Amino acid sequence: MNTIIKPQLHSRLLGISLTLLIAQHSLAQSPNPFGIPDAKSPNPAANIVAAPGSRAQGWLEQGRSEVLARHGMVATSDPLAAEAGLEILRKGGNAIDAAVATAAVLDVTSQNDTGIAGDLFALVWSARDRKLYALNSAGWAPKGWTPAFFTETLGLDRMPSVGVNAATVPGAISGYDALLRRFGTMDFQQTFARAVQIAEEGWGQAERRHQDLVSVQRKLQNDPDSAATFLDDGEVPPLYSIIRNPQLATALRLIQQQGREAFYTGAIADAIVAKVQSLGGVMTHEDLAEFESEWVEPISSDYHGYDVFELPPPGQGFAALEMLNILEVCAPAHGLDLAQLGPSNPDYWHLLVEAKKLAYSDLQAYNGDPKFSDIPVARLLSKSYAKSLCDRIDMDVASTPSVTGGLDGGTIYLTTADRWGNMVSLIHSVFSVYGSGITIPPYGMILHNRGSAFSLADGHPNLVAPHKRPFHSIIAGFVMQDGEPLMTFGNMGGSVQPETHAQHMVNVIDNGMNVQMTTDAARFTHSQNSNVLSLENALYALVGSALEAKGHSVRPVNGGSVGGYQGILFTRDPSLPLPVIDQRSIDNDAPVNGVYRGGSDHRKDGQAVGW
Repeated sequence: MNTIIKPQLHSRLLGISLTLLIAQHSLAQSPNPFGIPDAKSPNPAANIVAAPGSRAQGWLEQGRSEVLARHGMVATSDPLAAEAGLEILRKGGNAIDAAVATAAVLDVTSQNDTGIAGDLFALVWSARDRKLYALNSAGWAPKGWTPAFFTETLGLDRMPSVGVNAATVPGAISGYDALLRRFGTMDFQQTFARAVQIAEEGWGQAERRHQDLVSVQRKLQNDPDSAATFLDDGEVPPLYSIIRNPQLATALRLIQQQGREAFYTGAIADAIVAKVQSLGGVMTHEDLAEFESEWVEPISSDYHGYDVFELPPPGQGFAALEMLNILEVCAPAHGLDLAQLGPSNPDYWHLLVEAKKLAYSDLQAYNGDPKFSDIPVARLLSKSYAKSLCDRIDMDVASTPSVTGGLDGGTIYLTTADRWGNMVSLIHSVFSVYGSGITIPPYGMILHNRGSAFSLADGHPNLVAPHKRPFHSIIAGFVMQDGEPLMTFGNMGGSVQPETHAQHMVNVIDNGMNVQMTTDAARFTHSQNSNVLSLENALYALVGSALEAKGHSVRPVNGGSVGGYQGILFTRDPSLPLPVIDQRSIDNDAPVNGVYRGGSDHRKDGQAVGW
């Protein structure tokens, strides 16, 4: 029997069918195709459940291959910054020029971690001099910063972590100037050019920086200038939106035209003093004008035949070296070999954590500004001292740290290398996420809060004092063998830095990991204050219960807890001569006498790039 459908009914059924088809189609696709965020899902990728893919060669869990290049290399936590440094290398600049250009872009795109109103430290291998240099460009306290100013005038019992009285004199621009004057071939005009362009034209808001903004939204809202610079009508700009900072571009242009004087004695200095004093601070023009960066002697220790270098106090680098000494001396004292144990053995991790507790106890007990405190670095870094600590390690029982303390904070680390053999290891920071929360108008720059690391306790080596530098968490690493440069490395992330430096050295030296694998491998971080041991999720699943059985208080964490690494390794071709010491005397197309191998942490946004 044939069924005849009237035209009106046919149209209605057809409409219902199309509605059902559209509904089925909408249910079959993501509400956020291509990962485009909306109000309901501001970060759509966070909601996806999927299994990760694996590589086809090498360690299958490694996230990416090493980057190999001969003419030059840059590695840092932001792709735009890495490309800016590479651009300088391609134009004939050296590793020092490239480091400043890279850092300047980070000062624009990454004020969650760093900025021109922050501090920096650097290790520089000069191929011309065949020598490793160390630069301390940490700012000092204003002359008005006495213990009485904080305890009596401000009525505090501890240093503030936000506001203008958390900020020492910024040292970064002085540091850039010192690097370029001593080793560079370019000036601020050239090295700041890309940063100025990005600040004016804008850049895309990436996931990590978006999340950092969300985490400090209220802090930024408390300062009208910060809210106007970093927020949109008080709200966090959405993920992938275009961010611009034309006021910061103005500051960078002033420095291009006038050099460091623009920052320390010129219009930017006027703006800093005006903002600080308007909010009850005591920083003066003299505090800024009198500041100078310092060239200091790097410190080092031998680890299984490799010389590992760090910056001296007030940085915490000596804790990384002491930790390595303890591992080297105390492993055999307990009948252990880290290389044989390997990172799947609970005893391997127990020994690393116990060595960390010992090293950090000395760090908290002694570290400070060496101009104000007697810091026994030579004794703390001796192998005999490390040996004296071995009996304080019980391989069956977790200990309690004898001295507590610790610093959190955000940082950037970058490293560069050029075709003449120069290498730079540089770390640069505003300390906490968006520093003090105070922005300097009309220049769009966040003021750091490094002064919060001072102490108000009488007799403490880190007691606040006029023109004293505070305990600094940021450190840069360098490795040499037989007097030749081998590797630059660093790991941003506040108090985790010494313990992660040591973990990377154990990874590459004891375990034979390459410079990318060392960061793709899981890490631990231990709190000296709470005595809680944090293991990245996969590591927790592997050894967490065994470490709990030894008495550790263990918790699983994601990669946000262990900072971010970058590294460059130089592998020399023995058939080629040593590098030419004068870069101006050779063809710009001539590569280094070997190959650079770079690695970059997948936990951050960056990359290693080379040519």
